[in-house]
Amino acid sequence: MPNRLANETSPYLLQHQHNPVDWYPWGEEAFELARSTNRPIMLSVGYSACHWCHVMERESFENEEIAALMNRLFVNIKVDREERPDVDSIYMSAVQAMTGHGGWPMTVFMAPDGKPFFGGTYFPNEDRGGLPAFPRLLAAVSDAYHDPERKDQLLSTSSNVVGRIESMAAVRQSQEPLTLDIVDTAALAFQREFDPQNGGMGMQPKFPQPMDYEMLLRHWKRTGDENSLNMVVTTLTKMARGGIYDQIGGGFARYSTDTFWLVPHFEKMLYDNAQLASLFLHAWQATGNPLFKKVVEETLTYVQREMTHADGGFYSAQDADSEGEEGKFYVWLQQEIDAVLGSEQGRVARAFWGVTRKGNFEGKNILNVPREPVEVAAELEISEEELGRQVTDAAAKLYEARSKRIWPGLDDKVLTSWNGLMMKAFAECGAAFGRQDWIDTARKNAGFLLDTLHSGSRLLRTWKAAGRESEETKAHLNGYLEDYSMLTDGLLALYEATFEPRWFDAARQIADEMIELFWSFDDAVFYDTGSDHEQLLVRPRDIFDNAIPSGSSTAAGALLRLAVFTGDPAYHRTAAASMRAARDMMVSAPQGTAHWINAVDIYNTTAQEVVIVGDVSDEATQALLRVARSGYSPNRLLAGTDGQASADGHGKSIDSPLLEDRPQLDGKPTAFVCENYACQLPVTDPSALADQLA
Repeated sequence: MPNRLANETSPYLLQHQHNPVDWYPWGEEAFELARSTNRPIMLSVGYSACHWCHVMERESFENEEIAALMNRLFVNIKVDREERPDVDSIYMSAVQAMTGHGGWPMTVFMAPDGKPFFGGTYFPNEDRGGLPAFPRLLAAVSDAYHDPERKDQLLSTSSNVVGRIESMAAVRQSQEPLTLDIVDTAALAFQREFDPQNGGMGMQPKFPQPMDYEMLLRHWKRTGDENSLNMVVTTLTKMARGGIYDQIGGGFARYSTDTFWLVPHFEKMLYDNAQLASLFLHAWQATGNPLFKKVVEETLTYVQREMTHADGGFYSAQDADSEGEEGKFYVWLQQEIDAVLGSEQGRVARAFWGVTRKGNFEGKNILNVPREPVEVAAELEISEEELGRQVTDAAAKLYEARSKRIWPGLDDKVLTSWNGLMMKAFAECGAAFGRQDWIDTARKNAGFLLDTLHSGSRLLRTWKAAGRESEETKAHLNGYLEDYSMLTDGLLALYEATFEPRWFDAARQIADEMIELFWSFDDAVFYDTGSDHEQLLVRPRDIFDNAIPSGSSTAAGALLRLAVFTGDPAYHRTAAASMRAARDMMVSAPQGTAHWINAVDIYNTTAQEVVIVGDVSDEATQALLRVARSGYSPNRLLAGTDGQASADGHGKSIDSPLLEDRPQLDGKPTAFVCENYACQLPVTDPSALADQLA
């Protein structure tokens, strides 16, 4: 019989519904049982694409004897960290405070009041590698909890841990100014950490860290520092040619286990691919490198093909494992390549992707591009153009063959925050490349989120399509700060791509709700949970930018842009106050606050305001738009009409001072450029607009 998790929507929780463990979802029912039976709580936190989460499930949670021990000694709670980032943040801080490190699966033991007293990550089912066997650990923790003297020690430890969590969440407002020195200092810090040979920061493992490279691009744009640009180009080139990038299907894996970007941890996360699509777009705008454009096209095609629900929502992740083996879906034997492609095309594919009989990963091949294409073409005695055509054709054939394998698991829940990131990527890239299909994908996603996950005045966190055992879809859990801020940011990008007032109006509404729910006027900070949220050990406020930007740093950047669009200084003041609470961390830990530092760049750089007045379906208007969207200009804001110009020369527009008194010249589509509180003369010729923007 399934356990209580059968009623949940999270694919991760549903994976555990047939465990013999008497799992409870996070909620009052579990805590009340712990209080009434005087049993401690065992909290297990993970996510669906986590390899070691699956290992611990197979070894322990599916084991009848271990499950019986867990059921007898503890009240067991299972949490999906992606659905409940608040719970994950609090107890990860506890585990880090107790052990000095963290990760997933996360295992926490706590008293019935929710206060943690012991924790760790993965525990094996038998003594291994210096880790105690999970059954032995369970018995020891239970014995200590029920021994009066040792319980006092545990509770004392718990009080100390809670004190440290509260200290970490405390607000420390800096009185120092928010200057561009913060950005320059961060760029120097990144240069010291940079691996000039292979790209990336440090040695191994290597994570994409797109926010770091967005910051370096901004630094190069403002200062002309070629070191910053070279760090971006080197890293993105190595990643695009590495095994971390799916050479035949598009999209990036979570991280590389080595220093060369060759062997990934094979899970694919929506948030990584959203941020990397935007980053590769910006790098292409800065350099014109065709490899970067190719990566954008393939990554967004992958998301459309494999990660998009018919209603418009984007799925969360694809597993690293298939058939219980990490990476099995993605790797190739040399003879498999030859069987699909034939000897001649197989020879080209092997040379290009570094395929050998020996392999580069456990006897098989992770496809990568270890050599320059020009070198491969010369060796094969064909042109680079012919090599490109052959590789493109081979990739399509290999993708079709791979599609017949058993696919990795799909986490098909839709998370508002991650969808906001991907909506922004589709909108930005669609506008820059003139890809209406991408803009339509972003538009459909925005409509889905606003119609399905916005209930009255409350944004919800997660949605899951109906499963085989349910006839109804379900959107639930109150949204967090990251849901509000990332949706706001995505909607603003979609407005700039379409000029449709609906998206701007929605962005402003969501932003206003965000301030109402998450902003503390007393502390002058954003909290991660709303004022209507359940009571937890502390009200979490995670200011660090981790795998995704923090909700607070995203809010700051979005509000600074919204302030320019609306002319409302309250948005600007709120953003500035929130940044002052993170300033000291920006200086001391730039690699954990890169998105904050990007907000500081916005704060100190006057926006370049570009307004286009004209029918967006008209070719003359599109010619102006192509110029306005060209090149890399991270602080450029674009506004304009969304339809036919009216008889007096004005089109339908948002309520914005940017669009006041903007008549067309001689009835032609017209561009207006303003910067540093001064406007240039309106122009109708694209080349004249290009001169003004330069």
